[in-house]
Amino acid sequence: MAGCMFFDKFGGRSPESRSNQSKNNYTKLNNKLILHIPHASTHFPHLDGFIVDSEVLEAEVLKLTDWYTDDLFFSSEDDMVKAEFSRVFCDVERFVDDSQEVMAQYGMGILYEKSDAGETIRMLTPELRNTFLAEFYWKHHERLNNAVNNQLKLFGKALIIDCHSFPNTPFKRDLNKTANRPDFNIGTDPYHTPKYLIDLSVAFFERAGYTVGIDWPYKGSIVPLEHYQKNKNVESIMLEINRSLYMQDPNNDILENYIIVKEMIEDYIHAIKDTIRA
Repeated sequence: MAGCMFFDKFGGRSPESRSNQSKNNYTKLNNKLILHIPHASTHFPHLDGFIVDSEVLEAEVLKLTDWYTDDLFFSSEDDMVKAEFSRVFCDVERFVDDSQEVMAQYGMGILYEKSDAGETIRMLTPELRNTFLAEFYWKHHERLNNAVNNQLKLFGKALIIDCHSFPNTPFKRDLNKTANRPDFNIGTDPYHTPKYLIDLSVAFFERAGYTVGIDWPYKGSIVPLEHYQKNKNVESIMLEINRSLYMQDPNNDILENYIIVKEMIEDYIHAIKDTIRA
């Protein structure tokens, strides 16, 4: 299993939007949002523990990656905290303790041992698990926590948007397999997601003619453990985009609608800022 860079052929931003130029001339706010991008990367720093060939891993990456979310949510005005490795390598949005992580029962906890179809893809020893946690998982969470603490120090509050996409057809291991998925999903936390953020988000997308789920098909929104269930000044909301709006499944080819979706996300980010400013 030599050579772990083959996944990079999936990566890169869409040709239409490499420049990331803003179409709006908003006044920059003092306080920034924190845009958390956990599942956009296709990179594997190494292949230690994996027991399947590159073709199997490539298929899993193709299926599970939140394609182009690093571009769709791009903002030069805000703090972007992106995982620099594939979720198949290490999923930074899973709980470390398998007893608290519902997906661990399917072999898809913090370190995926099984594919979405249930095939064993990796064998882990305790030593290898600890290495993954120390070198990748905790370092990513340290970056997120530092971004939050910096915002708290400067402005007294911090607001995280947890940035995702999801397939129109449920994964085999999805906990919610209800059909007719919405165009957008708002994930919430009962402690860290204030009602104004939920109301703003639902109204924003419904006014544009889209359907919106609240904690459907996925729920929750990330908060650093230092502040989780402890600090109301750390607010968080997850926004997930149905991939059928901007790309073709099961491949990652973008659709003509891509730019429209990107501009809408930019407007959504600024709508949140305008509400904060008001």
